[in-house]
Amino acid sequence: MAVSYYSPASRKQQIPQVSEESAEAPRVAQDMQEAYVGAKERLLNAIDSTKSLLGGLRDFNKKSWVVRYPQLQEQPEESAEQPALPKRRKGMRRSLSFPDDPNFQAEVVVNPARAGMARSMTLASVADAEEEPETTQQESAEGLIPSADIADFHVIRLDLKLGAHGSTSSPATLVSQLEKSSIANLLDERISNAVTHIDRLRLRVEDTSSKVLVTGDLNAGKSTFVNTLLRRQVMPVDQQPCTTAFCEIHDAVAENDGKEEVHILKDGVSYSKEDDSTFTRAALSDLESFVSENENESQVLKIYLSDTRDPASSLLHNGVVDISLIDAPGLNRDLVKTTSVFTRQEEIDVVVFVVSAENHFTLSAKEFLTTASKEKAYIFIVVNKYDHIRDKAKCKRLVLQQIKELSPATYENAEELVHFVDSVAAIENGTPSFDELESSLRSFVLVKRSKSKLAPASTYLHHILSDVNLLVGANAIVAESELKRALDDLDRSRPVLEKMKNGRQALEDSLESVEEEGATATRSRTKELLTAALDRVSQGKLGVDMASLKMPSYPGLLNIWDYARDVKYALLASLDMAVKLAEDEARVTTSNSVNKINGLGDEHLPEGIERPRRVFIPEAMFSPRTDKNARRKSRHVSSGAVVAGGMLGLGIGLARRPDMLETSFFDLFDVHHQFWVTFGDKKAEDEEESPMTALSVASVGIGASESARKWAAPVLGAVTIGAAVYFVLELPSTIPRTVGRRIKATLAKEAEERGAEGTFVESNAIRVSRETRKVLRLASWDLKECFRTAMDEKNREVQGAEDVERKAKKALEYFLSVERESSEVRKLAGLGLTA
Repeated sequence: MAVSYYSPASRKQQIPQVSEESAEAPRVAQDMQEAYVGAKERLLNAIDSTKSLLGGLRDFNKKSWVVRYPQLQEQPEESAEQPALPKRRKGMRRSLSFPDDPNFQAEVVVNPARAGMARSMTLASVADAEEEPETTQQESAEGLIPSADIADFHVIRLDLKLGAHGSTSSPATLVSQLEKSSIANLLDERISNAVTHIDRLRLRVEDTSSKVLVTGDLNAGKSTFVNTLLRRQVMPVDQQPCTTAFCEIHDAVAENDGKEEVHILKDGVSYSKEDDSTFTRAALSDLESFVSENENESQVLKIYLSDTRDPASSLLHNGVVDISLIDAPGLNRDLVKTTSVFTRQEEIDVVVFVVSAENHFTLSAKEFLTTASKEKAYIFIVVNKYDHIRDKAKCKRLVLQQIKELSPATYENAEELVHFVDSVAAIENGTPSFDELESSLRSFVLVKRSKSKLAPASTYLHHILSDVNLLVGANAIVAESELKRALDDLDRSRPVLEKMKNGRQALEDSLESVEEEGATATRSRTKELLTAALDRVSQGKLGVDMASLKMPSYPGLLNIWDYARDVKYALLASLDMAVKLAEDEARVTTSNSVNKINGLGDEHLPEGIERPRRVFIPEAMFSPRTDKNARRKSRHVSSGAVVAGGMLGLGIGLARRPDMLETSFFDLFDVHHQFWVTFGDKKAEDEEESPMTALSVASVGIGASESARKWAAPVLGAVTIGAAVYFVLELPSTIPRTVGRRIKATLAKEAEERGAEGTFVESNAIRVSRETRKVLRLASWDLKECFRTAMDEKNREVQGAEDVERKAKKALEYFLSVERESSEVRKLAGLGLTA
């Protein structure tokens, strides 16, 4: 298409006249430039400090402390019946919780950021104890952050954008299902994105040029507005949407040696004006045809245009700053175009949003402005096609009301930033409203560069630092809570652990003492019982007096052999019963010792520790072993019976041993014993203790005369008479004594073969003592194991609490240092609510 220009008369009419005050303009511009350079340097330092702060927060999140993501909910409103509060802006009360810990709940006060102060969070109990300073009306008017946003995140908000609120897939529901580490990873990703964006911000601040993005909904008149701004018919204009590419308009005089042309950038290639391989060159007259032919493709066009107007009138050729004017596709054309515009706005210094007065702000427009306002507090808004509106006051009121909700800072400066114009009328004849718009835009882009160029970066830093303050404030409360809990745990666990350490040796000594006393007592008592029983048996008496045990009655001379066998069985059974009595007493002694061990457990184990579960059953002592090893060993025993008392007839089972029950002639008459009593040198006390019998009298009579021994016949007669007397008179009472002596002698002979510990008494004493020691040792082991487990658990509790204390202290100190560093960065860059 042909490029047309406005008539010289029209241009001359619109060029402002130079007044006498213009002489002061260079000095004022110089002062503003110096102020801009100073603000720029401070902002760059703040950007570097913020990046360092965020990097430290990421490292701390990964290595030292899992940073928690807080949720803040409004508290119920106070009753209207309560007395009116003094006129001061108190912090906003919120209920603090965390998605990964539903049990944590705390009431906090979120204090909004004020001049020279960062947004902060304190516990409500602490905030109530502190007197809040009065807040002037002017400070309240400074607030550019909506009250709803004071207790919310701006940049690092975790919004999954999945499902409607209140559903099972809502962001709140989805976030609450995540683990602590997963949420920490999401935070790290958001912070990483913020660091990347800060790097881009630094490049934008360092860039001496300014990029102005003109965007808006379809058919809002963006291209017409750009043409009117340039005072040239450059961009294609049609009743249907025709701008499908990003058209960046640059000053050809300053950047392209005065050549007007179009550079079509190639995808995936870094653009360089000096390298023709990175773009396709086209004439300016081919712009309209190129756009129409490639309406379905997303491309970037560099348009170099010469503006012959005076620098005081031209935005593009201003003589101060290199300006690139970007005409973007409509927001609601399709998702790809809309996403591209959303992404591109992050690279822009100034956003000029063109909205149709007929349609106001669409959903796409509202979403775009909400996103852009997080970084750019000030957005230049052009309400186009305003002359077509009949009720202009209503239109203006509704539009400003929407702007107030979408961009509060823009609303506060609506006189400079919001303009109601008609670009079609202005391009034909020029209008005062558009002249005012152009003057405000020039002032905003060129003169007030601290707002247009630096304000987006300042706003972003303000938001990210506010988010950091909110994040570290909540985590500082968590760290302080965990520190207090750790100290309480240490106060409770440390004394118990120290007491257990100091009492461990005493417990072991007491257990050994109880074990030794019990084993010694049962051994001594068993020896005492069995020794007495064996002595009684050797005298022909039952080893123990029990109603169930009786000596057999004498059946007469003809059944004397059976009588001797029954007597032997009764005496052996009495020894077995003596062993049983010793075992019963050992059970009682062992039970008492087990109770003492349990008492030691109650004394030394702390409360809440589970006691040994093993239950002592006295009846289980001395029971036959039925395990495989015992059966395997029993197969290798050559003689004797395996009984509860042990091997080879020791203990219970003597009355069942065939070798012990076997009856012989010597059980009827112990010739060997009588011989040594009569002719041997047995001790006098043994002779005195031996009862007098008819045979002994006859024997003494025979042996009283040495000459009588020479007479065999008289001796034989005397023996015959003595034997007759013995069988008739003494045999019923002599057999029990004879059998008893032989039982004792048999047991003594077995003891000689096995050693000192193989005696009947000693073997059973050792066996009973060993059984008692085994039970007590097992009970002691259970208690020691419980004590060891309890001490290990307490040690882990103390170590865990100390670890939590150390980490919580470190975290609390770090979070407080981040708050201080954040405040210093704010002061350094002058970041206040006006940013």
